[in-house]
Amino acid sequence: MIPAQCSCGNISAGSFFYAHDSFSTANVPAGTLDAFCTPIHLSAQQIVVAFEMAGALFCEWLLVSPDNSMGRVIAVANQKGGVGKTTTAINLAASFAAAEVNTLLVDCDPQSNATSGLGFVKDPERVSSYHLLMGAASGEEALLTTELEQLWLIPSHKNLIGANLELVDADGREFRLRDALAPLRDRFQFIVLDCPPALDLLTLNALVAADAVLIPMQGEYFALEGISELLDTIERIRAALNPELGIEGVVLTMFDERTNLAQQVMAELKNFFGEKLCRTTVPRNIRLAEAPSHGKAALVYDPRSKGAESYIRLAKEIIERQALAAGAQASETFTTEGTGEHRGEPTVEEIRAAGEMDKTA
Repeated sequence: MIPAQCSCGNISAGSFFYAHDSFSTANVPAGTLDAFCTPIHLSAQQIVVAFEMAGALFCEWLLVSPDNSMGRVIAVANQKGGVGKTTTAINLAASFAAAEVNTLLVDCDPQSNATSGLGFVKDPERVSSYHLLMGAASGEEALLTTELEQLWLIPSHKNLIGANLELVDADGREFRLRDALAPLRDRFQFIVLDCPPALDLLTLNALVAADAVLIPMQGEYFALEGISELLDTIERIRAALNPELGIEGVVLTMFDERTNLAQQVMAELKNFFGEKLCRTTVPRNIRLAEAPSHGKAALVYDPRSKGAESYIRLAKEIIERQALAAGAQASETFTTEGTGEHRGEPTVEEIRAAGEMDKTA
């Protein structure tokens, strides 16, 4: 155990936390604890828990590639509603931010749930993602600070639903969001896009702007029904608009491991997606459901809740995957230099070739 104390004195010299086994205080910049104490005003116990989580994530982030100045854009997408997209987007972004990583959450859904879930009331005068798509404002103008020091938000507004019609005849309509976010990519290590529950022009813009897609799914039969449509869309976007688009992973949400159905669905997804199925599952958790009504991420609302801990583990898993991918890419570049060969991550078609899902579970 390592003693921890912040400069504001909210944690006494006798407070301790269990750090990640490869983490030491020497790795942490001065003022790290203050990032939790000052802006959030958590209790001493909550600060210790939050810093413990941040420590485990921060040491993983050190492994990724500090020289990579371009942020990774992750679209949280699934055309099926009610699978936990917004909950995942909010809490994954908050978990990245808790790891001392500059993170931007972009609300691309006209319902604006990610915006209200971080405590912002509806404001028609506020610059939003609608203005970005219309070319009426820059990404910098739309940025809002949040309760977490290293988490920013670009809010949404109900007018965004009109963008589907207004952009129909616009030039470069698929690239509006990508172009708007381009100047911000060197400022944020992660940019998380909360997509609407539809395969419309808003989702298309998000997928064209993204480096990878994170697919939240429930462990139920209907969740399997629409996955093929989303994969078809991803493959078409790769072919025509964004050849670098990959699948970050598939994460099971509202998961009840006690049921046979949930276990069967997990087995089918594992057979179909292989390593792309995240090891982390997100259980049904009352604290996750309560947090948005208080305008807080679960990490801030109740850092000891199972929901908050699950999203911390998910963030850690994604950071680990990025570190491994960066290492593999560097090794591959070295071994294939001069040959002209390039081996990217598996395509959607290659994932499909690994096996067909049995949706009769």
